[in-house]
Order: sequence, then C-alpha cells, then structure tokens
Amino acid sequence: MAKKVTNDTRLVLTFLGPDAIEPTEKKKYSDILKNLKAVRAFASGILVPKEYIWPLNANGYLAQPTTLVADAHKHDLEVFAAAFANDIPGSYNYSYDPTAEYLQFISDPNNTVDGFVTDFSQTAGNAIGCLAGNDTDKKVNALIITHNGASGTYPGCTDLAYEQAVKDGADIIDCSVQMSKDGVAFCLDSPDLTRDTTAMSTFLTRAVSIPEIQKEKGIFSFDLTWTEIQSLKPKMFSPFLQHSGLERNPEAKNKGKLISLSDFLGFAKTKPVGVLISIENARYLASKKHLDVVDAVTKTLKNASLENKQVMIQSDDSAVLSKFKGESGYKRLFRFEEISGVSKQAAEEIKKYADGAVLSRRSLIDIDLDYTTQQTNAVKELHDHNVSVYVYVMRNEFVHIPLDYYADPTIEIATYVIDVKVDGIVTEFPKTASRYLRSTCSDIDAEYCILASQPGGLLKILPKSLPATAFPSSPPLEIKDIVDPPLPPVGAVPVLDSKPPPQGPPGAQAPAPSSGMAVAANFGFSLAAFMALGLLYMGH
Repeated sequence: MAKKVTNDTRLVLTFLGPDAIEPTEKKKYSDILKNLKAVRAFASGILVPKEYIWPLNANGYLAQPTTLVADAHKHDLEVFAAAFANDIPGSYNYSYDPTAEYLQFISDPNNTVDGFVTDFSQTAGNAIGCLAGNDTDKKVNALIITHNGASGTYPGCTDLAYEQAVKDGADIIDCSVQMSKDGVAFCLDSPDLTRDTTAMSTFLTRAVSIPEIQKEKGIFSFDLTWTEIQSLKPKMFSPFLQHSGLERNPEAKNKGKLISLSDFLGFAKTKPVGVLISIENARYLASKKHLDVVDAVTKTLKNASLENKQVMIQSDDSAVLSKFKGESGYKRLFRFEEISGVSKQAAEEIKKYADGAVLSRRSLIDIDLDYTTQQTNAVKELHDHNVSVYVYVMRNEFVHIPLDYYADPTIEIATYVIDVKVDGIVTEFPKTASRYLRSTCSDIDAEYCILASQPGGLLKILPKSLPATAFPSSPPLEIKDIVDPPLPPVGAVPVLDSKPPPQGPPGAQAPAPSSGMAVAANFGFSLAAFMALGLLYMGH
C-alpha cells in the first residue's frame, strides 16, 4: 500500500498481543517492535495495545512504563494506544476513573501518545481537550464532601482515608459518629463493626441481633470498649465485589487506623477543609445503652474550637438537628432515604429543622433499569425555600453509573452540578470530583466544557419494548417523614419513633440503615449482565 497511496495517507501497523504471530514476517509482534526503523520504511504510525506502553504487574497495578513511545517518536513514528473502554476495569491505580487512565498516557511530554482507539470517544475527548493540565484554583459553587473520607482509595474513616481526601481536593471531610461502650465518640460508617473492621475474627462471640438498627446480626461498637476497637484493623469495603468482582485497592485493604472524633477534628483544624458530623441512632443509644451521642459531639466540637471552619451537622432525625438549633456557625443537614419529590409543605417543614437536605441520586433524577428517566422537583422546591441540596453517594465503579453517562463518573457529576444544580456532591472518590470542578470544564460558558446528560435522553433512542421496571416508585416526601418525637433522656424508656427503620432500594447491597450515607446504587447486575444488557438495548 505504501507504493500506491499518496503522501497524505497515513499507514498504521496494528500490533496484536506480544506473542501473536504477524502473518507476513512470521514473527512475534514483540520481535517486530524491536526494529522500528524497518517499520518506518512502510508505515507512519503504530497502533498498540495500551499494555505495550503502561504494563500491569501481576497484582493489577501499573509497572514502570516502557520506552516504546519515545523510541517510536525518534523514528518519526506516531503511536496510537488501543483497547480503551470505560466499562472494562484497568489498573487499580486509576480507581475506576476512565479519565485518569487517559491522562496517564498524555501527562508526560516525553511519553505522550498521539491518539487513542476507544469505545468511549467522549471520555477521551474530554480528557484531551479539557482536563489535561487544566487545574485551577477556581471552582464552581458546588462543595466536594467525602463519604467516609477517600474511601474509594483507603478503608473508610481511617487516618489515611482522611489524609488522602485532603490531598485529592475535598472541601468537606466527614465523620459518621459511633460510640464505644465506654463513651468514646469515633468515626465509622456504621455501629456494626463487621463490614469495615476485622471484628468478626476477634469478637465473633459478641455478635447480637438489634432489630432497631439492622436486620442482620452484628458486632456493635457500643458493646466494645475503645481499647478493644482500637485493637481491630480497618477493612476496605468494596461495595460491588460480590456481584461484579470489582475490588478496591487491594494493597490497602487493611491499612490505616480508626480515629476518635477528637482526633478527626484536630486533623481537620490543621487542613484547608470543613467538617461534616453525621449522627444516627441517637435515641437507641440514649434509651438502651445510656450513651448520649449528641452531648458527646457537642462537647467535642466546642473543645476543638473550629473557628472560621465550616461545620455541618447531619442526621436523619429532626430531634437531633433541633439540639443544634441556634449553634452559631453550624449548618444543619437533613438526610433522607429515596423519595420521588418534595411538596411545598414538606420543604417548609424541612426549613424549620435544617439549612440543607442530603438526598440520594435517585431522589433527584429518577433511574429505571439503569436508565435515567426524568428529573424530580426536589432541588427546585427546596431551593425555593432556601434549603441547600447535596446528592449522595457518588462512586466511580461503572456498575454504579446509569447508562446515560456512558460509564463515566465525570459526566454523572457534571449532570448533577450543571443541570440539576446541586450545592454539593457526596463522594467516595474526591479526586475525580475535584479534577472536574476545579477545571474550566465545569464552566458552561467556557470554550470547552463537559456537558450534562439530559435525563431520559438515552431512552428516546432505544427500542420501545424494554423490560418492566426493576424498582417500584419511591414515595414523595411528606411531613410525617420529617418530624420526629423528642429524644428520650439517657437511660429512660424509649419513645417510639414515628418513622419505620429506613430501608435501602430493593436489591441494593447497602450499608446498614444507620450508616452515614445510604447507598443508592443498583447492585443487581453483574459485570457480564451489565455489558450484555447495554449491547441488547443498543440494538446489537
């Protein structure tokens, strides 16, 4: 072909696997790659699997890069990297963020490829045209709030997770407060220690059933002393491991240490971040365990002296939020389970107890069978009543992301920030959010920005005969879901709650209902089912 085409035609030699045999030379492709000068005699570029440039080690992490790109450029050969797809897991170094992988191949001027072959050109285009080297100090008016720190990178609520969150650009770091038997307030997503620590191997005989908190048996923090809890190792939680095999940073699965609320606030005081303190199960602790978590939080906050720091108090209990009414500088957040909308009366009632509402993704954009359908009225109604709205919980794993966002967590964040207009996002991967929100890509008036995905847009181009809905409609938020009875005195007979124990969406593998942020993901699809459904609906 080199003898027959014009000089404007660029001929590219495609390389298969290193041990595959090239049919003309009858040599392995890895051997042909050793003589790039010979390749240049008939081609102007090479197309290689991405592992030829950034190989992975046996544990799934990046090894040292090869010199292929630099060597090819010395021979005036262009290099194109292949086999990119948002919904195929790559190196653990990328934390399931496809943008991070593209940037890895163009961040080093001496090792930058000339192009990508990808199944998701929009993500590659955003990485090249907008996110590469585009960090600024300016950020759109949306807070980055962590969920158990950078819990996508390190075990949640550990010192390492909080340190990483600050490095990754979080605005607010969070502590879901649990209580030990001897009254020490500390940070952990749930009072049940079995998911996030090694308690099962040490304190199995202490497992009990507490229906007021969760259905399953657990080993609860308020039955162990702080010394006993400190003897445990943290454990990385991978929410999609069981159904999809997606494991988070296995090299860090037991790294870090749990910290007390006092130490958490001491750490935050020295960093450019605010704090969010989540309080759940206060009435159970007061009536059954003689523990006053509200008092513990109040005293610890005052002792920390967080002047000029943004402090948020979050709870799903109006009585807890009422305890902080009038506290100067504290912003109260009301957390709700999934809802389908907010009435004017409900918004007015929320305003009596809180400055902001924390709502699940499905409460703001309706999602059916992994497709978005429509935006709810929640943000508009709450904003009309001067109530801020924060969406939870953002995760990078593509099985967590509706198909409308093309397995790209950045596009999902852009949709909630630009289109839905939330005041902040709660995320386990603050680095992904910070990269986007601190770039010009988040400015809709910029020359190049990342566009939101319109709810229901993908459904319009799909076959009409889709399967029946996977999730029943969530109820609208009503006043009875907002107002709780006063908290019982510590040690007194409990006052029955007017609300039933919160439940996650059907089929979700969520943390216990008392966790700081409930999971709103559809865990029902395995990796294979997810990809097969996508192909089926797209008409393949």
